[in-house]
Amino acid sequence: MSITVLVRRPGPRLAEGLVSHIERTPVDAGLALRQWESYVAALAAEGWRVVEVAPADDCPDAVFVEDPVVVYGGTAVLARSGAAGRRGETEGLAAALGGYEIRRIEAPGTLDGGDVLKISSTVYVGRSGRTNDDGIRQLAAYLPDATVVPVPVTKVLHLKSAVTALPDGTVIGHPPLVDDPSVFGRFLAVPEESGSHVVLLGGNRVLMAAGAPGSEALFRSRGLEPVVVDISEFEKLEGCVTCLSVRLRDTAARP
Repeated sequence: MSITVLVRRPGPRLAEGLVSHIERTPVDAGLALRQWESYVAALAAEGWRVVEVAPADDCPDAVFVEDPVVVYGGTAVLARSGAAGRRGETEGLAAALGGYEIRRIEAPGTLDGGDVLKISSTVYVGRSGRTNDDGIRQLAAYLPDATVVPVPVTKVLHLKSAVTALPDGTVIGHPPLVDDPSVFGRFLAVPEESGSHVVLLGGNRVLMAAGAPGSEALFRSRGLEPVVVDISEFEKLEGCVTCLSVRLRDTAARP
């Protein structure tokens, strides 16, 4: 399968990024850039085609390119964040989504892509501080072939701050941060918060953040091959490995 992945370089105001569920700590912009470059290199090493989205330097959180768009099948839905200061991040994205049907979340709906977890034809959507019921309703209308399942999110920023999924569809998460694990058909508890987040690289390979040795060992025991990257500076802004990229599968999009 051919995969294009969208990324966006961290901007000069990165350290001003929003935080809501953790205490603010200083961000080293130089280290963040080096970590981002290593993250991008890890994706390129998998044979993925990496495309940089046009920068949005006035938006401190723009590096978290997953949040302003949701891609499903041949549809790309431009989000409308519940954080008004992040709404400018959708600018420049449409140019990178050639071949997709572009739809938009309209007021009063709000939606962040980080609240959307896709597992086959089931789309779990976090009802959070960034995503409301009307946003979920609009997304469901744009994705008629999907089963959209609202999920409560009160303990972390986004649904995918709490859970992601392994290649077999098992949802993983750190229990203290998951509102209701019973929502998911199969749930596997991981011992560290940063172990809750994986990017599926294909086959048995998963990209995950450093600093979760227990989770890494758990994944290896299940026959997975973790690829570990350090994203500590982005974790200071409630970021994780999933929110730094957007995968475009097959041939639908070729900027």
